[in-house]
Amino acid sequence: MRLLVTGAFYYRPKQIEALKSLGIELFFLQHEQEPMTVIAPEEVDAVVCNGLFLYHGIDQFTRLRYIQLTSAGLDRVPAKAINNPDIVLHNAKEVYAIPMAEWAVCKVLDIYKATAGFLTAQKACEWKKERRLREVNGTKIAIIGAGNVGSEVAKRFHVFGAVIVGFDIHTHPVEGFDHIRKIDELPGLVAEFDTLILTAPLTEQTYHLIGYDILSDMKQGAILINIARGALIDEKAMYKILKERSDIHAVLDVFETEPLPNDNLLWKLPNVTISPHNSFVSEGNNKRMFAVIYENLKKFIEEQ
Repeated sequence: MRLLVTGAFYYRPKQIEALKSLGIELFFLQHEQEPMTVIAPEEVDAVVCNGLFLYHGIDQFTRLRYIQLTSAGLDRVPAKAINNPDIVLHNAKEVYAIPMAEWAVCKVLDIYKATAGFLTAQKACEWKKERRLREVNGTKIAIIGAGNVGSEVAKRFHVFGAVIVGFDIHTHPVEGFDHIRKIDELPGLVAEFDTLILTAPLTEQTYHLIGYDILSDMKQGAILINIARGALIDEKAMYKILKERSDIHAVLDVFETEPLPNDNLLWKLPNVTISPHNSFVSEGNNKRMFAVIYENLKKFIEEQ
C-alpha cells in the first residue's frame, strides 16, 4: 500500500519504522499546499493529512481508499469523500479533547479569578487586592456539542460543582453532563447560563449557530468560549454585542479567517481574550495521534 503522509503530523523515527513494518510504502509531503512531486496523486492508496484536499482536488486521487485526518473536524474534507462508501475515513476526535477541555477550564478561571489584573499589579510592584472574584461552583454551563471534546469539558467542570447542560442533535445521556437538550432549545434557554462553551463540529446546520439573538440574550456577566470552529459564531454580530455589553467576555481560540487579520476589530476589545488556535496543543498529542494513525491503518490493512 502506498501511503502519503504530510507535515500535519511530526513523525518520530521509531514511528516511521512502525508504519513501514505494516508493509507500507511511505511518501512524505511536508507542506500540503506544495505540488505533488513525491508521488503522483493517482498512485496514492491512503493518506494521513489535515487540509490536503483544500489544495489538491480529490478527483485526482483515483486509487484512494483510506483517509486519516489529523484534525477532529471533517470540514476540510470534500463531501464526496465523506459520503463515499469506498473510502474509509477517520478523524482525530480522541486526540485533542483533553488539552482543549483543560484550556476551557483555564480561561474561565482566568476570568473569574482576575489573573491578568494580578500579573499587571505584580509587574508594577503594587499590592492591590481584587474584591470582585467569582467561583465556578454553583454556576450553570452550556456546552454546545456533546461529543468527545464536550464530554471532557463537562467532566472537568463537574468537579468544580457546576451544573452542566449539553446541547446536541440528540438527547441521550453523555458522561459528564447533568442534562442533554436539543440544539434548537438553546435560544430559549441561553439566558440561564453563566458560561457557553462551543465544541460542536462545523456543518451546514451549525454555521453561524451563535448569532445576534443568542448573543444579546446571554446572562449578565456570562462568558462565551469557542474552541471548535470560528464559523460557529457570526463574528459581526458578536462584535456588535461585545461593544454594547462590556459585561460579557468572549474567549476566542478559533476564527472564520485564520490567522486573524491585524485590522480585525476584535483585537481591540477589552472583553475579548484571543489565542491563535492553540487550545488543542499538548505534549501528549503526539503519542495519542500516532496511536490512532497506527491502529486504524493496521486494522484497515488486516481487513483487506
